Amino acid sequence: MLYRSDYYAAKAQELHERERSIKASRGKILDRNGQVLADNQTVCTISVIHSQITDPETVIQALVRELGISEETARKRVEKRSSMERVKTNVDKETGDRIRNLGLAGVKVDEDFKRFYPYDTLASRVLGFTGADNQGIIGLEVEYEEVLRGIDGKILTTTDARGIELDEIGESRVEPAAGYNLKISLDRNIQLFCQQAAKKVLEEKSAEAVSILLMDPSNGEIYACVNVPEFHLNDPFTLITDTDTTGMKAEEIQDLRNRMWRNACINDTYEPGSTFKIFTMSAGLEAGVVKTTDQFQCGGFRVVEDRRIHCHKRTGHGTETFVQGAQNSCNPVFIDVGLRLGVDRFYQYFREFGLTEKTGIDLPGEAGTILHKKENVGPVELATMSFGQSFQITPIRLAATVSALVNGGTQVVPHFGIEVRDDEDHLIETLHYTEKKGIVSPEVSDTVCEILESVVSEGSGRNAAIEGYQIGGKTATSQTLPRSANRYISSFLGFAPTDQPRLLGLCVIYNPQGIYYGGTIAAPVMRSIFENVFPYLGIEKEGE
Repeated sequence: MLYRSDYYAAKAQELHERERSIKASRGKILDRNGQVLADNQTVCTISVIHSQITDPETVIQALVRELGISEETARKRVEKRSSMERVKTNVDKETGDRIRNLGLAGVKVDEDFKRFYPYDTLASRVLGFTGADNQGIIGLEVEYEEVLRGIDGKILTTTDARGIELDEIGESRVEPAAGYNLKISLDRNIQLFCQQAAKKVLEEKSAEAVSILLMDPSNGEIYACVNVPEFHLNDPFTLITDTDTTGMKAEEIQDLRNRMWRNACINDTYEPGSTFKIFTMSAGLEAGVVKTTDQFQCGGFRVVEDRRIHCHKRTGHGTETFVQGAQNSCNPVFIDVGLRLGVDRFYQYFREFGLTEKTGIDLPGEAGTILHKKENVGPVELATMSFGQSFQITPIRLAATVSALVNGGTQVVPHFGIEVRDDEDHLIETLHYTEKKGIVSPEVSDTVCEILESVVSEGSGRNAAIEGYQIGGKTATSQTLPRSANRYISSFLGFAPTDQPRLLGLCVIYNPQGIYYGGTIAAPVMRSIFENVFPYLGIEKEGE
């Protein structure tokens, strides 16, 4: 005791002190207008301390009555000889207050927090959710865990040798520090309208899923990211499909949940089809291998080596200019442009336009592009790649690249996070994202915008036209592998106004039944969204 007094004093302190944590309030997630999308509800954790219980039977009956647990479970917890035994977590505050007011010796009621999502299914795969320990599991909840989580506090109590708390000494507290609030670019009203539009076409076309992205192409801020059917954020472990899980193994059920939680806009790749012709158009114009006035011939197909590659119009478009080829979404025209570029230049622009890299979006699990190695690409592969087949990208990668091609040539990072603020609304941090200029020249960008405006006003995208607005866009209808399955992906990518784009949208419909052409079923979805969002964002008609 003389030579090691500090050591033995610390040991004695450990024996006499009992510690309970105080959970920190998790930061809120707010939309761009300050609407709370992820909040906290006060809940309670009920625990028992065996050495302090004076009337075990009364405690057991109270726990059974108030918590709805079995007598066997309650007795097991109460009679266990441990320093502290947790009985139940996430108990509603009203029940916790009732148990506290009973004044039962040895029963502790600590307040905790449970994540609550006021709009339940809204942007479920974007926001994500937390687990039992209030840690983020998917989405923004896990991506911004360090910002949102806060620092837990603790309660220290002193006991005698029998483990009974000494009232005269009392307890000491280390108060928790709440997490910071995250303000994001997503707009609740726009997200809600996009979800409704997606759900409508999902039901009308009996599709497997529908994804919609809406963003500002000038800075990368995302207004909406929809993947219907969305799951329930307040009940994220319950499957939204009618799958019979009877007899399934736990890992099989978890695999179904993991698939339900996937964000198709970010985590999954697909063959973009004709929306990718925007890339071939931009690369061809930038390299100088094509001009808007160049003449082409379409007889309904193009023979490349030993392959006959068809146009969607089997009878052909006849003689057409490059602009008309874009309006008609003519495969032979874009095959010719791709072959003029050649494999080396095609891959050079593929790389320079950012398509070989992830966008860097602030969500976990972004998938990369699936692409042939350059040395394995011959004329046939180059021909099919030129109109958006034989490789796969994510919808967010396509939207980000097209944003650069129509905004004057600046590559932006698509993102949600805007600001970090405290509970008093003081600014803690403004989030910044890198930009890369010179992806294409401003002149080429202007030409691309003009061509794509004519696609909507005169060509295959006319179902997206709105009187008084300059809208550019491109339709697509691609087939999934294997081709023999006759499963299609219909899509439309549009932006406006074409002279200075402020809004870019992408609608992707997976395996629609019946008519499946992108210009017929996807373009009208984007038109309905634009009709409502333009006035909401203050994008006025020409001449107003």
